[in-house]
Order: sequence, then C-alpha cells, then structure tokens
Amino acid sequence: MKVPKLTIDNLNIEVRAGTTILEAAGLLGIEIPAMCFLSGCKPSTSCMLCVVKIIGKTGLVPACGMKVEDGMLVQTDTQEVAEARRAALELLLSDHIGDCLGPCQVTCPAGMNIPLMIRQIARGGLSGAIETIKKDIALPAVLGRICPAPCEKACRRRAYDQPVAVCLLKRYAADIDLASEQPYLPVCKPSSGMNVAIAGAGPAGLAAAYYLQRKGHQVTCFDENDRAGGMLRYGVDKKLLPETVLDKETSMIFGLGAIFKGDTKIGTDISVQELAVDFDAVFIATGPIQNDDPAWSSLEKGQEGIAINSGNYETSLKGVFAGGDCVGRRKLAVRAAAHGKEAAVSIDQYLSGKPVTGSEKTFNSRIGKLRDDEINNFLRNASDSPREVPARKYDGFEPEQAQREAQRCLDCDCRKPVDCKLRRYATEYGARQNRYKNERRLFTQKAQHPDVIYEPGKCIKCGLCIQIAAEAKERLGLTFIGRGFDVQVAVPFGRSISEGLKKAAAKCVQSCPTGALAFKNT
Repeated sequence: MKVPKLTIDNLNIEVRAGTTILEAAGLLGIEIPAMCFLSGCKPSTSCMLCVVKIIGKTGLVPACGMKVEDGMLVQTDTQEVAEARRAALELLLSDHIGDCLGPCQVTCPAGMNIPLMIRQIARGGLSGAIETIKKDIALPAVLGRICPAPCEKACRRRAYDQPVAVCLLKRYAADIDLASEQPYLPVCKPSSGMNVAIAGAGPAGLAAAYYLQRKGHQVTCFDENDRAGGMLRYGVDKKLLPETVLDKETSMIFGLGAIFKGDTKIGTDISVQELAVDFDAVFIATGPIQNDDPAWSSLEKGQEGIAINSGNYETSLKGVFAGGDCVGRRKLAVRAAAHGKEAAVSIDQYLSGKPVTGSEKTFNSRIGKLRDDEINNFLRNASDSPREVPARKYDGFEPEQAQREAQRCLDCDCRKPVDCKLRRYATEYGARQNRYKNERRLFTQKAQHPDVIYEPGKCIKCGLCIQIAAEAKERLGLTFIGRGFDVQVAVPFGRSISEGLKKAAAKCVQSCPTGALAFKNT
C-alpha cells in the first residue's frame, strides 16, 4: 500500500494510511486546537475548532475527522482558519453557562483563588490553604486584618443572607501558619544572577520583593525608615495590626534572601539614576510623591505621580518600573500589594529578555446575576449556618468557627479554570462571549456523585464521556437526551451521576474539555 505523503504548513511528512490530519500535524509538532477529539475515541467533529485549509478544496475541513491523502497541501494557521476557529469558539461560548472564576476572585485585587482556599479550609487542609494564599498574596496575616474585603461585596452568598468571611478565613490560615514551627516558605528558583533594587518597603515593595525572590532574582529593598512595612507600620492602628504580625511576615520575605537597607532616602542618599546603573532593574514603590520633587526629575510624571505603562508598570526610564501610591493613590493596601505582584511579572520578563507584556489577560466567562432558583441550586450544597463572628473585636476565628464558615461557601467557581480547553483557546483566539447573543439558559449543578460535580451548562456535547463510560462497561453510563438545542448529556432514565459513573468517573473528568465534569475538591 502506498504511504501517503503530504505537506502541512510547508513541512513534509509520510504517515500510514488512515491517519487523520490532526494526528499527522501532531507528529510534526504542529498543534491544531481540538476539544472534541481524544485518542482512542471516535471523532465527533462537533466543536469545529480543528478546521484547516486544504489547498485546492473549497471551504475548511475538520482535521480530527479528515484522513490524509497523498499529495495533500494543508494550511493550519491562515487568517481564514483563525477567524473560523474564533467563530466556532464564540458559538460555543454563546451557550456556555458558568464562571471561569468565582466573583470573589475576580473582584480580589490580588486575584487570589479564594474558592479553593475556602474548600481547603473546609476540609482541614491548612497546608494547602496557605500555599494557595501565598501564591497570590505575600502578606496574608497582615491583609487579613486590614483589607476592607472587596471580594465579600461580590460574594453570591450575600444575595441570600451574608457573604462568606473571606478575610477572616485568610487571616485564620495565615495566623496558624505563622504560629507553626515551620511556616510555609515557597521554593525559589535558582539564582538568575540578576539584581533588583526596590525603593520602598511598604505593601507594593514587599510584595514585589517576595515574587522576585521566588523567581531567583536578588532583591535589595531601600526605605527611608529603619524598619520595613511603610504605611502598614506607620499608618495603621496597632490594635488592628500588631507589629508582631507585621514583623513576622516581613521577616519571612527577607528570609527568602531579600536584603533590607533602611534609613536610605531616594534623592538624598541615593538617586534613581544611580539605582538604574547599579542594578539590573529598579522598582519604585515609595508611596505618594510630589511631582515637583527633584528626586524624581529623571522620570516622566502623570497627574498623580510617576507615569507608567498601565499594562506593564514600565516608566520612561529603561529598566525602571513603578507601582503603588507613587503612581496614584491606591487607597487599599491590597491594591498596592497587587501592583507589586504584577510589576514583578513584568520585571521578570524584562530580566529574562522577553517582551515586557505584563500579566497574561486570560478569558473569563461570567454568568452575571443569578436568578433566585439558581441561588437555591448552589445553596443545596452549602451549610445553612449564619455567618461566624469572632468572640472579640480584634480576634480571629477559632478552628471550629473557621470550618463552619468555610462550609457556607457556595462554590460557584469552576473547578477546572486552568485545564479548561475552552478557556485556553478563547484566550488564544481572542473570542468574545457575547458576540452571538441569546437568552441565557438556567444554570444547573449536579453534585450527587461523592467526587464529581456536573454542570450541564458548560458541556459542549462532544460525547467523549459517553464513549468512555461505554468503553468502561458502565451499567447505566451516559447518553444524549433531548433534541436540537435542548440536547444534554445525562444518565439514562433520570438517574444520578453517581449511578451512571461508578467506574469511569475519573477518566471522564480528565477527558472533559471544559469544566462540565470536574472533581469537587479541586
């Protein structure tokens, strides 16, 4: 039998007969996006995301179902192909009912994965909770005491009774960690050999130091005061934020290797230009500045301070970045800390010789305001207890209180925001969720399975889970129910997911291209 020879994106390849274009492209290292394809399963060509152009043929074809032919000339990355893929994604998104991130996480200035932290606390996993927290917040015990909790204003539980006490839960996990014999310290990357100067050791500067040290860069923090903390130390009521808490958290940051040099004022003891010469990069986080102060004469100013590129925190001076109150009043310490975290991403890109694009802007699907019956859907899986209140004004939660409070969370986030192919490709192709508008269907959530949660509104009807369940010889398994736009994947005879998936649940979750099927405790 003649071995087919074809060309994909100007690369030649020979493959066995019966190979699909998708498989052939994979052998060449060319990724063609696909959501309804899984090796070993029959292709359904339902998502139409894997379309490619075959020279000499009209229109586009799905690569997952088209077998190669000798002499084929295939193009996978033309503008026509990209536009078709974007349209396919936007059609899928027009009927997608679910949030990629919980409203609390979207509203949190630091973007912390609040729902995951709460689930970890609810099941007693404090080591996991503090790791989740410190991925996005460098000073959780501090901010857990002083943050006005904008995340709680977005909490969906608020529509029913009171929001979940997010900040108190964050503080609880952080306080337990600080009091332990071995508080959590993240693993830092090997030394990059790069040195970064940070002017200002307040919330923005400390956060930047924390994340840059984790990236392997050597940080030196300069501050006009003799102790680190900035407005956290000198502008906050000591009853609300005891110095012992601030000292412990700042010492952990410097314990990662950052160096603190106090009693050093920018413009008097050292200039921005000198820092730019002596260090590979500089981050200015001194707090509010006066535009006519000669200390900042080398930098372009905006209306409220140092002018920056809002996308990556770069100033007008090469290698110098700025954030926090010196570029405009942040008002909230958590927003200043978020600036430090985001600026660290840009500084790391700069030091690594990459384009300085700042933090990636990832697609985020949003349901919007829930209807009353949808709120009830979430409430079925949450505790009906009232919001917990600490015994005294400045106290935190006791362990039992923290667990009870965590169990009030509605868990309205997606459990697979990182692994969801729909989100990944929507980001890559710049898809818009509302391009094709229609009336939103009712959000439903099925959580009868001990380990798996099923949200039909996120399903793209690829049928992979149906094939997997059949292959595993599930007694009931899954099937398509309904017709046309009303079709859904469900267990036959109206039975529960726990009855339908007794053997194949894990593989179904792992193969699901969206968050329709997910593990509950992730």
